[in-house]
Amino acid sequence: MTRPLTILTLVAVAALAGCNNEDHTIVAGPGADDEPMNNVGVVLPPSINASKVYRCKDNSVVYLDWLSDGSARAKKDRNDVGTSIPAGDASLTGDAAASSITYKGQSCKA
Repeated sequence: MTRPLTILTLVAVAALAGCNNEDHTIVAGPGADDEPMNNVGVVLPPSINASKVYRCKDNSVVYLDWLSDGSARAKKDRNDVGTSIPAGDASLTGDAAASSITYKGQSCKA
C-alpha cells in the first residue's frame, strides 16, 4: 500500500516540477507602446428611418427604404438590395411621413 502511494506522490511532484512559475500578464487592447487606433475618416452608412410599400398608378409596387441622410433606396421586392436615390433627386418626390409620393413620374400611394 505504501508503494503505490509513493509512486503517486513522485508522479505528482514530477508534474508540478514541469510547471512554469513566471507571471503572466494579459492585456486587452493596445498596450502603452502601441500606436493608438486612428479611426478618423471612418463614416458609417446612413440608417433606415422608415420602410414603406407604395402602389403606383400603373399598378406596380415599389418598396422604399427612407434613409437618415435624406436619401432613399428603391426596391422591386422586399429582398432586393435596391437602387440608391440621392436626396433631392428629381425621380423621387415626397418623404417618409407622406402618404403619397411621385416616383419616376408616377403617383404612388402607401
